[in-house]
Amino acid sequence: MRRLTKAFLGTGLIMFLWGCSDDTPSTELDKAQESSEINHVTNHDGKPFSTQPKGTKGRFTAGPGGGVMMQGFYWDVPAGGTWWNTVKGKLSAWSNSGIQSVWLPPVSKAQNGAYSMGYDPTDYFDFGNYNQNGTVETRFGSKTELQSLINKAHAENMEVYADIVLNHNSGGQLEANQYTGTNTWTDFTGVASGKFLRSQHDFHPNWVHGGDAGYFGGFPDLCHDVPYVQDWLWNRSDGVAKYYKNTMGFDGWRFDYVKGFDPWVVAAWNNAVGGFSVGELWDSDVNWLESWANSANSSVFDFACYYKMNDAFDGNNLNILNDDMMWKRNPHKAVTFVTNHDTDEIWNKMLAYAYILTHEGYPTIFYRDYEEWLDKERLNNLIWIHNNKATGTTSILHVDNDEYVARRNGYNGNPGLIVYINNSSSWKTRWVPTNWYSTQIKDFTGHSGWYPTTQSGGWVQIQCPPNSYSVWSPNI
Repeated sequence: MRRLTKAFLGTGLIMFLWGCSDDTPSTELDKAQESSEINHVTNHDGKPFSTQPKGTKGRFTAGPGGGVMMQGFYWDVPAGGTWWNTVKGKLSAWSNSGIQSVWLPPVSKAQNGAYSMGYDPTDYFDFGNYNQNGTVETRFGSKTELQSLINKAHAENMEVYADIVLNHNSGGQLEANQYTGTNTWTDFTGVASGKFLRSQHDFHPNWVHGGDAGYFGGFPDLCHDVPYVQDWLWNRSDGVAKYYKNTMGFDGWRFDYVKGFDPWVVAAWNNAVGGFSVGELWDSDVNWLESWANSANSSVFDFACYYKMNDAFDGNNLNILNDDMMWKRNPHKAVTFVTNHDTDEIWNKMLAYAYILTHEGYPTIFYRDYEEWLDKERLNNLIWIHNNKATGTTSILHVDNDEYVARRNGYNGNPGLIVYINNSSSWKTRWVPTNWYSTQIKDFTGHSGWYPTTQSGGWVQIQCPPNSYSVWSPNI
């Protein structure tokens, strides 16, 4: 910004030279060449993603650009039973910034007790209110504190998503297992809640299956084809799914390690209780992501997008952003992210957040990126842009190693935006075709001080600082 201001104050020559760069389409032939690069990557009615049908829960209806999710934890958050209160204390600020949902870690008692992150579940109905596995409270706090967090989130017009571990259990007692001929840790008949009492018959191998491809970490692996397991997980009115929704107040679900079981399991859960749903299918294969999402009737984390961003922004080749991703296949079932509690590989994170918060899909912000590691003011600006400007289908206008320009085409009177990402070490300018005619536009990030007016045909020259981004839309 200082550099640009000095250019304006010192002389118009610098700006003139920028304006006369090789990127200027001074002839109709140049414009035709730029136009030939346009790639319309999505094709739908332009309606933005929303986690709820309009009107069913008015307070949760997403804004023009859809919702933004906060991952409300990271691996090994502080132990001691304080995390629920920590998150509760952040909710008002998150809501004010435009974040519309929060994803929590697994909330029930796990084998490692007060030190567990919850991914080794023992008792699905112990939320920190029974003395078992060496503690009453979970690592995160008590049941009362969890319910207070959920109530506060709802008061702030936010949804709360539970992390659900359906593949495996841990913390059972030894029993003689007739299916393996050995002793196995599959006796969960003594869990403190007295609910969903499991034994060897409910795990693989058993009378239904001789084995299971989803074996994880040596933990006993639940068999979802057993009617008793289905009843307690989603069919019974007092089972896990309906208790979590109707009694605890959860609005949606993040399903852990869905590679470990068939997608019909998630579909059955969703059919029983509804709510937003996203699966962790940790794979970059877009075909698999799309197939799973359709079969599970669920959204899926866009690991294809994650790995492409890593290669593009850290590998200095933005051409990779032309590759296929889940959000391009079905933006309403793609949850995009820059990092999470398992993965933290992208170094140039602000460019990645600029990408997911201006593009289609349901973007997720990682707790530590927002609260500790990155510039919160810049993230809040991108959240505002997402919620207010990022509407409509997507067209890629230009891409090369250093530059990426895409257009959101607007929806229902909202004009959309143009995002310009520059991965180089110098300022860049480019002429681009817009959907706005004879209209003054501005960069809503504040990174550029230009206020150009589009030509009668919609063309305009925009700029972007080095290793940064700008987001352009009509100055209204």
